[in-house]
Amino acid sequence: MATFLSPRPLPARRLPVAAGTFVIAFSLLVFVLAGWRLDGWLLRAVLWLGSQALGVLFDRIGIHEPTLRGSGVVAFGMMLRGILLMVAAIAVAAGNPRLALAGALVYALAYTLELVFSLLLYFGGQPR
Repeated sequence: MATFLSPRPLPARRLPVAAGTFVIAFSLLVFVLAGWRLDGWLLRAVLWLGSQALGVLFDRIGIHEPTLRGSGVVAFGMMLRGILLMVAAIAVAAGNPRLALAGALVYALAYTLELVFSLLLYFGGQPR
């Protein structure tokens, strides 16, 4: 249990983001080969890129030790990022549920893979 409670330095986000982006790119091939409409893929690809752009912005603002300057902005921004994604998903689902479902599945798979890589890198790091 102490292993999970020991703080670690934050790992670089490049590999997790690259893994999620790979899922987005690979899903385009799946959509094309299956003959599905590309609207759902395009919707989530655009939202994925927007979400990652906000992530880069929050990384640049950063949480600077030892004063933790910028932590409030980063925390608010991360919450806002999730809220904006959900608002967009709900707005699309109200107009076209099938489009929203296709987009949600693509985004959920990409986000899950990004989360798994992030956790593996974080817990694979040396405790402080």
